[in-house]
Amino acid sequence: MSERALKYLSDNRERLLERLQEFLSIPSVSTDSIHKNDVQRAATYLQTYLTEIGFQQVQQIETNKHPIVYAEYMEAGPDSPTVLLYGHYDVQPVDPIELWDSDPFKPEIREGRLYARGSSDDKGQVFMHLAVFEALMKTEGKLPLNVKICLEGEEEIGSENLYTMLQVKKELFQADFAVISDSGMVAKNQPTILYGLKGFTGIEITVTGPDHDLHSGMYGGAVRNPIMALSHILASMKNDDEVVTVEGFYDGVEALTSEEKELIKQVPSEDFVKATGITETVSEKGYTAKEHTMARPTFEVNGIFGGYQGEGTKTIIPTSATAKITCRLVPGQAPETIQRLLEAHIKKVAPKGVTVEVKKEKLSAKAYKVEPNHPLIQKAATSYTKAFDKEAVYVRMGGSIPVVEWIDHLYTIPIVLLGFGTPEDRLHSPNESFPLDSFDKGMETLVYYWHEITNG
Repeated sequence: MSERALKYLSDNRERLLERLQEFLSIPSVSTDSIHKNDVQRAATYLQTYLTEIGFQQVQQIETNKHPIVYAEYMEAGPDSPTVLLYGHYDVQPVDPIELWDSDPFKPEIREGRLYARGSSDDKGQVFMHLAVFEALMKTEGKLPLNVKICLEGEEEIGSENLYTMLQVKKELFQADFAVISDSGMVAKNQPTILYGLKGFTGIEITVTGPDHDLHSGMYGGAVRNPIMALSHILASMKNDDEVVTVEGFYDGVEALTSEEKELIKQVPSEDFVKATGITETVSEKGYTAKEHTMARPTFEVNGIFGGYQGEGTKTIIPTSATAKITCRLVPGQAPETIQRLLEAHIKKVAPKGVTVEVKKEKLSAKAYKVEPNHPLIQKAATSYTKAFDKEAVYVRMGGSIPVVEWIDHLYTIPIVLLGFGTPEDRLHSPNESFPLDSFDKGMETLVYYWHEITNG
């Protein structure tokens, strides 16, 4: 049965690529109000396509900002599994526009890649799913399982309305498992099973001293310098072994098993020195750089500012200094708990002579992990291998996708992350692109996967 759908995709490849380029031509930049109508156009484009394919109850669910496109196909019957497919149709801004080699909203194919904003993140990957559903409906007259689709227009601005909608309309989105294609592979044509994501939380520290900048010659030695005080606080939070020294930070963190270490070892190694321009890697004592980035929690200072920033010297004791901190979390760490522990540590070590304010980041997410040997994951690995003719590797990613944690929390269902992007796609940057190899083999993977689910 898969062969007919694969032939359809091959025979209609150019038409499908043209249709994808039409979708990519819509500048659905969610963060900029000037593009509000464009975001709406993208939602309507999806609604029209889903209706053409044969989905029922196709609708736009209004939110406080941009709509969620919902559709369902429930004709496979009550004995067939139901999948919730999530994706997003909004895109990042294109700035700086002068660094693009072509118009970001006039898609171009060059050297085997499709260049356009959203080609990889996430319009291209969303479209692949819809094209596969079209192929299955046209060749088999039905889909092999029940499907619910949730495509949002606010992912690039924090999905600020999605959680509420998933909660309020819980029954509408209820499914047996979820599939998300908003990630990638560790290398081009290297099928990759992403079975874990880190969580995320953050804080902002502001240290305040005098109520105005002071002459350092007149007050130095009598007044605590807020920048020095902030530096003292930050230096106390992580040691030279890259171990976070905040009391309780590692409580509940699972140790890496020998099996997981072996899975990580099999992942092709990125040359961190070459890719980043550093002189050498550093990682938590007892762990390799790959193990630390994939599966251990991290603590980073993302920004620090205060005092005079202009040319030359200005001899002052500044009134205040601020630092922004984020932590990537692993299973066993709750974002709210980590925020409390960070705040307690800061207040404990804060020097005398200054006041310290801690502002907690509102957007947080828990880590997510599914067992690599879960049947849904193993079927994904089998499907990848059929399409790419290569064994899949298994990774946990250092990044965070909040919607994964939300679906896990609200629905308690397995989530399969089927990503087809590559490290060269330049997500969020000028010259974003998507390899046509991923477009072709990715759709082939999806055809195999939906049949694997129902034939297992």
